[in-house]
Amino acid sequence: MMKFPPHPGELLREDVLLPLDLSVTEAAKRLGMSRVALSRVLHGRAAVSPDLAVRLERAGVSTARAWLSMQANYDLAQALMREQPPVRPIGDEAA
Repeated sequence: MMKFPPHPGELLREDVLLPLDLSVTEAAKRLGMSRVALSRVLHGRAAVSPDLAVRLERAGVSTARAWLSMQANYDLAQALMREQPPVRPIGDEAA
């Protein structure tokens, strides 16, 4: 069975905020964003955007590329789980 990557918001919540005993409100304040927007990310209801990734890097929490890579891996795993429409090869046989 394939193991799917966690949402990066879950990692931010469990591996960064909890060990620092940092509330969502305080973390949002430090990142210059609304509590609601950060909460949506932390609970997997919104993606880590490029802007948030840069803010996290500037706050000293890994690199923007790492956050975006985690988000891309999560998004790809979700897409692979969804049923996709039939596709045909693109190239010489296309017509």
